[in-house]
Amino acid sequence: MSRELNRFFNPATIAVIGASRDPTKVGYQVIYNLLQGFKGRVYPVNPNADNVLGVKAYPSVIAIPDDVDLAVISVPAPSVPSVLEECGLKGIKNVIIISAGFKELGTHEGVDRERRVVEIARKYGIRVVGPNCIGVYVPKSGVNTTFLNPERMDFPKHGNIAFISQSGAFGIAVLDWAAMRGVGISKFVSLGNKCDVDESDILNYLVDDPDTQVITIYTEGVDDGRKFLKTLKNVTPVKPVVILKAGRTEEGSRAIASHTGSLAGSDVVYDAVFKQAGVIRALGMEELFDIAIALSLQPPAKGSRVAILTVGGGSGVMATDAVVSLGLEVPKLSEPTVSRLRKVLLPIASPYNPVDVTGSARDEHFIDALEILMKSGEVDIIILIPYFMAPGISKEFTSKLLRKVREVSKELDIPLPIVGAVTGGRYTMKMSTVLEEGGIPMYPSVERAAKAAWALYKYGEWLKRNNTFEEYINRLIKCRSLQ
Repeated sequence: MSRELNRFFNPATIAVIGASRDPTKVGYQVIYNLLQGFKGRVYPVNPNADNVLGVKAYPSVIAIPDDVDLAVISVPAPSVPSVLEECGLKGIKNVIIISAGFKELGTHEGVDRERRVVEIARKYGIRVVGPNCIGVYVPKSGVNTTFLNPERMDFPKHGNIAFISQSGAFGIAVLDWAAMRGVGISKFVSLGNKCDVDESDILNYLVDDPDTQVITIYTEGVDDGRKFLKTLKNVTPVKPVVILKAGRTEEGSRAIASHTGSLAGSDVVYDAVFKQAGVIRALGMEELFDIAIALSLQPPAKGSRVAILTVGGGSGVMATDAVVSLGLEVPKLSEPTVSRLRKVLLPIASPYNPVDVTGSARDEHFIDALEILMKSGEVDIIILIPYFMAPGISKEFTSKLLRKVREVSKELDIPLPIVGAVTGGRYTMKMSTVLEEGGIPMYPSVERAAKAAWALYKYGEWLKRNNTFEEYINRLIKCRSLQ
């Protein structure tokens, strides 16, 4: 499977069939985007052009003198089967079909056309992504088969979160948002109609991908439920999978049928499958990546006990409500731990849980309290609510805090997950970004931070159920020590 699919992500040569000199055409933009960063060779295919964007063009894929690892097809749907046949004769084993006009039309003609594509692909042993998709984006290799102008959207940097999307438009929107949010992507795949390659195939590839730590999926429905469940059960004990399943309502299901021709199926069934397979379900785009960021930056939690460390009492109360409503605990701290906190905090501070250092706190009050909580053995997750605008919090606070977290983490047998919540403007966002770049995910509300903490707990519970918790933690520690 890895060898079969690897050429989608790491090809040495790419042919674009339907390449165009017209900037308004998909075939132009695909060539343009590939030329911006792809490290291999690009071969435009257009029988009516000598070159496209300064690159020599060929009348057909068969006329290309070199081996082709990946073909991207962007021609009118009626021409796709004959073009795919030429790819088979050329010996190309990996093809992305961007063209629309297949089973998503809901017509006999569209269904028959897609069936013909599948027959040709099987005849020549070709793996196909699509049709009706935007294909693949891999920052590390420079593969970008999307057809959106980079002057109108941004593409995310390399990271350790993979994203599989059945919807091309939603996928593009997420890429643009991820770039703005600073989220790194290892692999992005738009599956479209999934006539061949589906979510299960990509999951089986990504479970062994060293660049991917967390797998996120947007899906509208799967065709082979047994295969999907079996694959998820094999993947989730090794890497977390977060899924946003659309079509939770009857009306949403009808919309899906007219979008990619998929059957959404019963949402109750999907929910049961996700729970059975250890999938963490997200209910929206922000939640999908809030959870993914937490899982990519922090270790899973060994239990449900949450400590809340805040500069403001009100935020601590709201965080407590959010945490408890998700089924997590905000336990009372032992008297020895409370006593240690009292020694390092101001007399007006509250040394209980939530631990409120108050707006009069200085850097050391917050950081010393954090160290005590980390070493207490009484909590499994910590939520930080720092409020950088407090007068006693210095500009050096973030570097001090990160240094202390790294120092204490080395002393712990099991790393303690930490997430943060902070609300504010320009300065607050700047300081928050420093913490996130240092490995502590930061959220603009306590509710979103609580959901991230919940996800770390849920994945930890799943790993323990599969007896892979220690193995996962050891692999995580080894991976980070090599970075």
